Amino acid sequence: MLLLDEKKLAALLNEVKVIAVIGAVDKPGRPVDMVGRYLIEAGFKVIPVHPKRQDVWGLKTYKSILDIPEHIDLVDVFRAPGFCPDHAEECLKLNTIPKVFWMQQGIYSPESREILSVKKITVIEDRCIMVDHKRLVGKKL
Repeated sequence: MLLLDEKKLAALLNEVKVIAVIGAVDKPGRPVDMVGRYLIEAGFKVIPVHPKRQDVWGLKTYKSILDIPEHIDLVDVFRAPGFCPDHAEECLKLNTIPKVFWMQQGIYSPESREILSVKKITVIEDRCIMVDHKRLVGKKL
């Protein structure tokens, strides 16, 4: 289900507590670093995911969302569109399906939408979660 309604998006962001950030990197100046740090400051539990890095933002970093031992509300993808279908497939393998599969600004994946259409997962494309959260909800702190 592709979400475009602003009121529903704000409500959804208010429900989210745990966010897995795929492609997490804590290099200053990189969009993923700015967004990850913002989400942490806004009060979300952020779980970094990267196949090679460890301790991104001082947090335990997992190689895959399939390695995360707890429920994830939202999967935030900072990877090229060609990788998104594989991450969508991973979402379907989780014991508890995330509410949201969010592809950051500039990322579209019709194939991921199709894969996730078999479950009630909200799919968001080409939007920055930090920008939308600031505009629609504001910091939780």
